[in-house]
Amino acid sequence: MQQLPNVVPGALSPPAAEKLSAPNASPHRPRILILYGSLRPQSFSRKLALEAQRLLEHLGAETRLFDPHDLPMLDSVPASHPKVQELRQASLWSEGHVWVSPERHGTLTAVFKNQIDWLPLEEGSVRPTQGRTLAVMQVCGGSQSFNVVNALRVLGRWMRMVTIPNQSSVAKAWQEFDDEGRMKPSAYYDRVVDVMEELVKFTLLVRGRSDYLVDRYSERKGAVEADALAAAAGVVEATLNEKESA
Repeated sequence: MQQLPNVVPGALSPPAAEKLSAPNASPHRPRILILYGSLRPQSFSRKLALEAQRLLEHLGAETRLFDPHDLPMLDSVPASHPKVQELRQASLWSEGHVWVSPERHGTLTAVFKNQIDWLPLEEGSVRPTQGRTLAVMQVCGGSQSFNVVNALRVLGRWMRMVTIPNQSSVAKAWQEFDDEGRMKPSAYYDRVVDVMEELVKFTLLVRGRSDYLVDRYSERKGAVEADALAAAAGVVEATLNEKESA
């Protein structure tokens, strides 16, 4: 056993396979929240989000599609605003997310980023996104790019989410959907199917285990130190009380 003098005793132990192999099975369908990043009437990110929703429902998931219309800009209203609460409650309900954004000026849109900015890393003792799975997709007006999916992966990491390996970038999105808003058969469509299938698999794999997977030594260390301080304070208080009684 290696000597680790800088590690707090009791806060670090080897990962236990049994904690990953037999979680309590959840009886409900995987819960997936879908966010998209455009307010245009003919929004291709919304069309792709709807296509993802159809696939997820077919694969056995329960979905919610958040409409970003009427969501105020961050900090322009209190967090008690009904649209903000709708978004936050949907995130708390979810076990996984799908993020779809157009590429604008080489990155994701303000409409999309505003939704993520309204989701705090912490709200009291609850973390609205930590441990949830994430699939990222983008639509491009021109040739295929990966700027947005790369940026979304960075966001997912900051939001402490489990981002799946696969992703989708749909080039020239304006020619990939028919007049009914349905995605046409293509290699792009097949990739979207791949991504949604993988997301459901990873969500089933992670849920019931997410608390253990994201449990961190640094946070356990803080808890151990806080307990030690509380215990020391209790001893001091008891000593003072004894002296006063004497």
